Amino acid sequence: MDIARYHVIHETRYDYESPVSLSRQLLHLTPRACPWQRSIAHEIVIAPTPGVDRVRVDSFGNPVRQFAIEAPHGSLLVRAESRIEVRSRRLDATAFAAPEWESVRDRLAYGVLPVELEASIYLFESPYTRVKREFAAYAAPSFTPGRPLLDAVRDLMQRVFRDFRYDAGATTVATPVLTVLEQRRGVCQDFAHLMISCLRSLGLSARYVSGYLLTRPPPGKPRLVGADASHAWLSVFCPDVSGGIWVDFDPTNNVLPDREHITVAWGRDFGDVSPLRGVILGGDAHQPEVAVTVLPYEEE
Repeated sequence: MDIARYHVIHETRYDYESPVSLSRQLLHLTPRACPWQRSIAHEIVIAPTPGVDRVRVDSFGNPVRQFAIEAPHGSLLVRAESRIEVRSRRLDATAFAAPEWESVRDRLAYGVLPVELEASIYLFESPYTRVKREFAAYAAPSFTPGRPLLDAVRDLMQRVFRDFRYDAGATTVATPVLTVLEQRRGVCQDFAHLMISCLRSLGLSARYVSGYLLTRPPPGKPRLVGADASHAWLSVFCPDVSGGIWVDFDPTNNVLPDREHITVAWGRDFGDVSPLRGVILGGDAHQPEVAVTVLPYEEE
């Protein structure tokens, strides 16, 4: 089947040790429309009810929800519920045969077409990524002279999957990407930032993608509600006869995302697409409780 349908629930709860007098938050929890993906239904419930609440589109084209709660409150609940349809976007073998990666680099450096100018914003350093010779050096064995771009990126993805260990305790959101390169450990966010840094260090455009991934319980075991998580991968710009396309790569799982990846937002790095971020007055110590469920329609 070329189409998959999912019911996604993403719930975040904060319980504060002391009352919060003001909370202003920004959400990236609404799956964006893509050529391969459409939203069947979507709702975000916020408690307590915000006094200010609006929806807009950010500079990357992502739907954004902004709200403010200006009355004292001891907890915050944000529950996003979506029903999503995802179509297969599998590439055929010819996509990996051209163009050569050096020609893409040169085209991005000097191109003036709208699609090239749009891609150029993903060439530079951002708060969570770096353009450094260390990343170019790590990528170099994959980017040999004349190698087709997507073939080289796929090889780099396979090397990251092989060379780096998934370790949820090895990093935090604040861990520098250069540290990830040195210690060879991290999580999906780290591996996406690492590959983006490698590609940008070679003069190629790469963007960060946030979303969800369908996970499968062990054989004979039930799917656990709330046991899934947000996921992250990256996308690379590749020129074609129509101007250019973006192709996704998931180094955490060594796959090209297809029907099991649900796209929520994209930007330069995690900071542009964090599911929930904001500021509060008061609250003292607090930690979020996050529960994510990705449920195929046929399991409902």
